Amino acid sequence: MKVSRLLPSLLLPVLLQACSSSDKPPDGAVLFKTCASCHQVGANARAGFGPQLNGLFGRRAGSTPDFAYSPAMKQSGIVWDDATLSTFLQDPEKVVPGTRMRFWGIGDERERKALLDYLRSFQDLH
Repeated sequence: MKVSRLLPSLLLPVLLQACSSSDKPPDGAVLFKTCASCHQVGANARAGFGPQLNGLFGRRAGSTPDFAYSPAMKQSGIVWDDATLSTFLQDPEKVVPGTRMRFWGIGDERERKALLDYLRSFQDLH
């Protein structure tokens, strides 16, 4: 009987924390940390395990000269914009079958948007 009264008081802080953290907008810079194991952005960005992502919007997929893209990415015909990037980040293998990018995808639309907003802040760097 005492446990049943105690349980709600123990769960309330957990539920409140879950609700309050989901109300915060996602932070694109924090989300990019997952991407940073393969990609770089910023003034000194260069290709590594993946291409650098400066000036990404409006760029043809598979087109930077300093990265060896998969044939699938080179032949995809994609030009990166909000829609193509969001769809790709949701499920890379579905959008470009044969891509070398090994990433499960980002299912949360708000997180994808935050990440795209962050990447857009490097648009003027090429």
